[in-house]
Amino acid sequence: MAPSEPNAIPFRAKGEIPQFKEEKEGWEGYIEWEKYPEKKKQVEALLKQYDFPDPPEFQMVPLPKTNPVLTGERWKQYHSAIGLDHIVDESWRVVQNEKSADMTHVLQFPYNGEAPGDRLIKTEITPNKDHFVRNHGGVPSISADAYTLDITGLVKNPTTLTLAQLQDETLFPRQTNTVTIQCSGTRRIEQIHSYPGDGDELINAPWGEGAISTARWTGVSLKKVIKHCGGLLSPADNLEFFGADTYFKKGQVYNYAVSVPWRKVQANEVLLAWEMNGEPLPRIHGYPLRVVVFGYIGARSVKWLYEVRAIKGPSEAPVQKKEYLYYTPQVGKQNALYSNGFSIQDMPVSSAIISPVTMDQVVHQGRVKVKGWAYSGGGHWPVRVEVSGDGGSIWYEVPYENMSTKYYYAWRLWEVDLPVDAEGWLELCVRTWDNAMNTQPTYVRSAWNWDLHVTSSAHRIKVYSINTSKPATAARMKQLEAAGLSIYPITRPLKIELESDEDYDREMAARGGRDPLE
Repeated sequence: MAPSEPNAIPFRAKGEIPQFKEEKEGWEGYIEWEKYPEKKKQVEALLKQYDFPDPPEFQMVPLPKTNPVLTGERWKQYHSAIGLDHIVDESWRVVQNEKSADMTHVLQFPYNGEAPGDRLIKTEITPNKDHFVRNHGGVPSISADAYTLDITGLVKNPTTLTLAQLQDETLFPRQTNTVTIQCSGTRRIEQIHSYPGDGDELINAPWGEGAISTARWTGVSLKKVIKHCGGLLSPADNLEFFGADTYFKKGQVYNYAVSVPWRKVQANEVLLAWEMNGEPLPRIHGYPLRVVVFGYIGARSVKWLYEVRAIKGPSEAPVQKKEYLYYTPQVGKQNALYSNGFSIQDMPVSSAIISPVTMDQVVHQGRVKVKGWAYSGGGHWPVRVEVSGDGGSIWYEVPYENMSTKYYYAWRLWEVDLPVDAEGWLELCVRTWDNAMNTQPTYVRSAWNWDLHVTSSAHRIKVYSINTSKPATAARMKQLEAAGLSIYPITRPLKIELESDEDYDREMAARGGRDPLE
């Protein structure tokens, strides 16, 4: 393998770069792989000719203090080798056009990004430009007029539908739902910092607390579409979704594909959405049509959907079969198999403190304002949030009036004025209870798994407490103010004397001096 980013050797073509034909007119960037085994074999042989960059090391060493944090050189070169380098450039232009300028670009390509925490929890409905993005490939450009969706496989009447037909309310009743989508990598950075694991920069991207967002999605229930096609044929029990983005896994090429059980569709919890917060889907979020699966891991909510296939059993595609697996803590590089991890579907109860942030130095008068989010998937919702100022011994309930709207499929934002008497370094933590009495593991070690998914433990941050309700602290703050000095950062040595000689002598006399009496 060649050097990894940031020292990756620029891509150099070996021979003529192939130009694979796009599958449909009006679908720029969509190359169909799944229907053409010979074409897939051609790519496999082509990729073997190259010495692509190694995955970057971002767990055993500090993360780069850059934005993008990681650039995805390996994935860019995969695309370049098969003539899709234009998708790399176009995808970054889409990011710059559609997302906020100050997004944290966790991975430049395929794009993964999260909004700054203060805006993430500013409103219970996330603005489109701040909604997190977790992509597995490049962003295609699909014309709404050229768009069609194929319903295939074990259905009574396989059908092709246009976007206009899907939006025709005489055919399909329209529905709008408030739904939180959460990546299983949310808060992965905590596992990385404490107990590193698998280090694929795409599958195991170093997400913070922002890989979760909430939107009002409008579309049609997939259940209604399947009914329109006459229903399923036996033995179908899963629906497989195909996206128009190109994906690579261990030297092979695929279209992005995953599946959900039919029972999830029957519950009207799978939406084919064309609208996000009252606007057409942004390109980066799946325009013109995507899947939104309520309460499931975000990886099942396929973007740029072009086919729904009724099948027996879960999808055999690598994202479903070989990724997003949850292993026991004794499974790792030495013994991990695809078969000894279970597939992540329902998202568990979780929460995060967004303000303050870890390592903050907080000046207060006995109460610290703490803010964050709480979520539970799988048909559950947060009912109680508790915050602790001492690492989890004493918990304070967030008043119900300080929590945002209770939705069946969405998060709740919260804030609390946390009583804090102690000074110095403290560990604040949060846990959530859902309506089924589920709560969070106490420590990140309990949530650790080799692929670093679903960091569902109580979220913990370290802050330095400066309590001005304490007379000595109040006096020091006045002393600093008079001298025109700041308490921040606490690591900067003071330029003033800590006390006068007279105060020292008086205090030492009261304490009986430094030495024992005899």
